[in-house]
Amino acid sequence: MAKMLVTYRVPKDEAAFARHYFETHIPLAKKLPGLRKYEVSEGPVARLGGGESRHFVAILHFDDRAAIERAFASAQGLACAADRREFAPDDAVAEMLIFDSREV
Repeated sequence: MAKMLVTYRVPKDEAAFARHYFETHIPLAKKLPGLRKYEVSEGPVARLGGGESRHFVAILHFDDRAAIERAFASAQGLACAADRREFAPDDAVAEMLIFDSREV
């Protein structure tokens, strides 16, 4: 299993962020080829040990990293990337991590 973890800092307009994310971005992203599961945080996101908290977290599940790479190289993936710039235009607002995982 591989995952893409996306964390978002607090946006300038939280209501506009939520509206766009849930009404436009999620329906677009759920069409990514190879996407197995899409999770989002609910409620406050805290950082253990302090530091700047995050506003929101999304976790996308795929079979492996190659599937993530294929998904984001597709037309749907390019559309998702372009759409992310609509609600989070500053790259400092969103951090994206891609990794393989295993249950232990």
